[in-house]
Amino acid sequence: MLETGRPGEGDRWSRAWGPFGTGSPRRPGRMLWVSRMPSRPTSEHVNRVAAVCASVTPPIEQLQAPSDDKRWRIVETRMRRLGNEPDALVEALHSAQEAFGYLDTDALTYVGRSLSVPPSTVYGVATFYHYFTLKPAGEHTAVVCTGTACYINGASGILAAIRERLAIGPKQTTADGKVSLLTARCLGACSLAPAAIVDGEVEGRVNGPALVDRLEQL
Repeated sequence: MLETGRPGEGDRWSRAWGPFGTGSPRRPGRMLWVSRMPSRPTSEHVNRVAAVCASVTPPIEQLQAPSDDKRWRIVETRMRRLGNEPDALVEALHSAQEAFGYLDTDALTYVGRSLSVPPSTVYGVATFYHYFTLKPAGEHTAVVCTGTACYINGASGILAAIRERLAIGPKQTTADGKVSLLTARCLGACSLAPAAIVDGEVEGRVNGPALVDRLEQL
C-alpha cells in the first residue's frame, strides 16, 4: 500500500525513496511511505481477497447442447480433446457433420460458442470448404468434377443438364430428398474427363443427359 505524507511518531511506516525503498531524495517534497504488510496473510485478508475476486470475475457460462441427441456427445468429446481452442474449428465442424449429416444453424452456433469463435468466422469456414453442407443430404449423392480437364471436356454441360431436369445446383438436394449434387475441384481421374462420382462409384466420360437419366431412376 503506497501513501504520501508525513508519518506521525510511532506509526508503522518506513521511508521509501525509490522503487525498492532505498536511496535518498533528489529534492525535498512529499515523501513516499510504504505500509509494512504482515509477513503472513490473516484469514481476514484471505476472505477479503476472495470476496473481491468473486465480485469482479464473470461467471463461467455452461453451454448446453442444442438438444438431448446423444450424437452431440461425439462432437463435445472431439472439441474437448482438441482443448476447446479456436484452432479446432474445422475438426469440430467435421465431427458435427459426420454425426448429423449436415451443419444447421444450431450446430454452427454451438460449435462457435464452445470454441469462442465469432459466428461470421464459423459461417465463412463452413461455406468455404466444399465438404461442408448446410442442408440435409439426399439418399443419393452425385459429385461432378469441375477441375480443368473436366471443365474443358464438358463439366459445365453436365451441371446444366442436372439443373434443367432436376432443378438443383451444387450443394442442393432435390425436393423429394432423393439426390444431392456436389462439385469437386479434382477427383484424380483426369484421364476419364469429364468424371463424376455417384454413390461412391467413379464414372468417366460422363454424358450429361445420360447421367440425369440414371439419377432419376435412383
